Amino acid sequence: MTRFLIAAAAATVAFATPAVAKDRVFTHEGVTYAYTATPTADALVLEGKASKGGKFRLVVKGDWVNGYAGGARVSFRAPKREAAGAVLVAQR
Repeated sequence: MTRFLIAAAAATVAFATPAVAKDRVFTHEGVTYAYTATPTADALVLEGKASKGGKFRLVVKGDWVNGYAGGARVSFRAPKREAAGAVLVAQR
């Protein structure tokens, strides 16, 4: 779950620009992810739950993503957008 959640966070980081929290839901390989993306003064907070794997909370600040997914601490460099608009997925 964590690896896929990282990809979802990458997509959110690359394309999220709302000024208020926005509910998001998607399903991948039978697992449904529901979360909010809430911008703060200097970060983007992603909080939610996966139907398998539990809760997650990721804080995107600058070039880094820190938080918890499925009870495990995660930290990784936020992916950058390519010129064509595609997202590079962070690898562990």
